[in-house]
Amino acid sequence: MAWLAADPERRADPAVLWPQVRSIVMLGVNYGPGRDPLAVLALKDRGAISVYAQGDDYHDVIKARLKRLARWLSAQAGGDVKVFVDTAAVMEKPLAAAAGIGWQGKHTNLVSRRFGSWLFLGAIFTTLELPPDPAEEDHCGSCRACLDICPTAAFPAPYRLDARRCISYLTIEHKGPIPRALRPRIGNRIYGCDDCLAVCPWNKYARQGREAKLAARPALQAPALADLAKLDDAAFRSLFAKTAVKRTGRDRFVRNVLIAIGNSADPAFAAEAERRLADGSALVRGAAVWALSRLVAPPALAALAARHRPAESDADVAEEWTAALGAGA
Repeated sequence: MAWLAADPERRADPAVLWPQVRSIVMLGVNYGPGRDPLAVLALKDRGAISVYAQGDDYHDVIKARLKRLARWLSAQAGGDVKVFVDTAAVMEKPLAAAAGIGWQGKHTNLVSRRFGSWLFLGAIFTTLELPPDPAEEDHCGSCRACLDICPTAAFPAPYRLDARRCISYLTIEHKGPIPRALRPRIGNRIYGCDDCLAVCPWNKYARQGREAKLAARPALQAPALADLAKLDDAAFRSLFAKTAVKRTGRDRFVRNVLIAIGNSADPAFAAEAERRLADGSALVRGAAVWALSRLVAPPALAALAARHRPAESDADVAEEWTAALGAGA
């Protein structure tokens, strides 16, 4: 935990959110994994879920902590307080760097000398005047590990991220079909991506997280793609209750699962992908077409198109069929 004086000259202007703010208390909570987060990438019949999303939703866990701390601060020293955990236009990473918790690495995420790159961040805005802690210096040096490992080349330069190519953005925030050229590079990552975090050399000092609510659930560490492809909305909500994954919704999640299935190179998944051709979501149907184009021979794909394409009313799915049949020609 550290704090800084509110300063409108910084990259994030806290006064825009709350004109009365005089200081910001920044909180970093370690969620370091207890196992290699990249090992699951070799299991093509399993899905890779980002470490941060394998336990309870950090928004809820960290916000509860911040509220307790804010109440204590107000009781001890007075002043008004407001708490933020990725819930408003607060630039937590530069604020945390200015408060001395760590520095923004070349992958744009915060890195700590004590906890490596596994940190959740939260902020308490207060009307109190608190003496600021010194900012942390950049310790990345000449290292390029995070830049070089990125599967989709999402870093055009150190300290710059092109979100349009970032797997975390594409699998979580992006609402439409994922760009066709990037799908093969996603592999079996079905929610987020930990590659640039996991390879950071500063993780040699990282510790396993101790917050029980943030600990990975066994069912989410390497779930079977075949099971995930069967999820309807109710089953999705049940499996991912109280996790960050639920925020993306069933349709986007199953879209991701089908892309992973297409990348598996295992024809055994074809039957599961074929079932999704009749899914109620056009987003899912389109992903199923792409998956099948990677798993079945051209004659089989043409036969499926003859059965399903005439009744397809969605333009994006129709385009998926055109692209898939063209690729198999």
